[in-house]
Amino acid sequence: MTSPAADDLDLGSFTNDAPWSVKSNTLVWRAGVDRLRAEQLRALPGLTRPPKLPPLRRAVTVIRILGLAIVIWAVKERGRDTSKTGISRRVRLAAEKLGPTYIKLAQIISAGEGVFPKELVDECKKCRDQVPAVPYEKVVDIVEAELGRPLHAVFQSFDPAPLAAASIAQVHRAVLRTGEEVVVKVQRPGIDELVRKDLKVLAWLAPFLVGRIPVSALANPPALVELFAETIIEELDFRLEADNMLDLGRVFVELNQLGFVVPRPHPEHVTARMLVMQKMDGFNFDDAVGMNAAGIDTEAVVKTGMIGFLEGAFLHGVFHGDLHGGNLFVMEDGRTALVDFGITGRLTERERMAFLKMMMTATMNDVRGQVDALRELGALPLDTDVDAVIKDLGLDGPPLDPTKLEPDEMVAELQRIIKALLAYGARMPKPLMLYVKNLIFIDGAIATLAPELDMFAVVTDIAMHFATTHGQAISEQLGMAQEEWKLDLDGVKAGFGVDPNEMDRLTYAELQERRQLINKRLTGKFLD
Repeated sequence: MTSPAADDLDLGSFTNDAPWSVKSNTLVWRAGVDRLRAEQLRALPGLTRPPKLPPLRRAVTVIRILGLAIVIWAVKERGRDTSKTGISRRVRLAAEKLGPTYIKLAQIISAGEGVFPKELVDECKKCRDQVPAVPYEKVVDIVEAELGRPLHAVFQSFDPAPLAAASIAQVHRAVLRTGEEVVVKVQRPGIDELVRKDLKVLAWLAPFLVGRIPVSALANPPALVELFAETIIEELDFRLEADNMLDLGRVFVELNQLGFVVPRPHPEHVTARMLVMQKMDGFNFDDAVGMNAAGIDTEAVVKTGMIGFLEGAFLHGVFHGDLHGGNLFVMEDGRTALVDFGITGRLTERERMAFLKMMMTATMNDVRGQVDALRELGALPLDTDVDAVIKDLGLDGPPLDPTKLEPDEMVAELQRIIKALLAYGARMPKPLMLYVKNLIFIDGAIATLAPELDMFAVVTDIAMHFATTHGQAISEQLGMAQEEWKLDLDGVKAGFGVDPNEMDRLTYAELQERRQLINKRLTGKFLD
């Protein structure tokens, strides 16, 4: 079937050929989306408030499986060199036994390098592809229930084998009766009820785990449950995901960031448990060899990704919240296709302004402004004394080069900073966690696609792009004169942990060497 020319490109960053239009058709499923979002926000406190008694049968199962894992770790590994590795492995195995909700929690942790301990992240990565598929017969039952008619009345063909199976849903290839090739996302049966039960169990259990499991200091169990609830609850209604697709597509058009492509959700076939969307093809995001052979500029792909993500967050308060290799690929024309919008960062105006301030003050090496922005974002309590934080963390002095510290000095410095942050009540709010998680993915993408990229030049280019394209608007929003915003490249270099007078260029490969050196010192493997 030949696709018609698109008449909806002013509404979203879509493909030029359209299997259908989101402009000329009535999006019957979108009418109540704003109400759904509001209802979810109102329901969140109840989902994460520790109940007097959790759902008993599920609680017994969770306590039995997780408790056994902790007991075995405490007997065999606690206090030894293998303690963190051991507890991480046993928590991951317990998550797999407990099923989809806990696997999803592990998958979220697996993308949190730098947020959670490396040992826990590495173990949780093993959960990504270990979710058994729902039998085809049950998939058909769900699709027909959502359609209100037989499968063959809407689909010419429907592949019984899933393209991918995840904790909340699985995806199948299909062809509509009208001839369009599509992808159909189908929710696992009973997952909504199971997730809500598990959240109640986790909320009840989390306070008892404080200080007993060495997870991340800044993501203690109760805070992690809140973060998880905020993240997963939106994924339980695919109408919200389809709405996210259209919102992100609109943001890219308004920013003129057309290096991204968003698949069109179907105008009619979107329900709470089923999402029919445009099928898209391209290179896997880590296929640098294939892209280079096709003449695609991989450095341009990385730069487009960085600027598009930052602009969406800072200027519109909306960004894809789950960037990883399975959620984006590069089309033959060099544009990056984004898929899976279940986790999307949506900032309040206060949060967006805090993010914007964080970026601006970072380029200006304004330490006080950065800490104040983090406070406004919710990473620190609103009554926190910013000047005291700066003093206690040692941010008022010259930056330390971690590669020049002895291992004991480095460990002591990290412990001192973590202790000080905990004393101030530091936490990782959802928008910041998604933001950091995406930056870590982009960091890894640079390693694969553009290892010789000059990091100083990238920061300079991005800062200049924001200054020339959005400088006046940003300055007005932050209440400052445009000429006050000047890039402090020496401060940027210091942020990378290098002496501004020693290096004029730092490739990503060189940055990785520095990180490896720091890691060896921290793990005691560095021998001099």
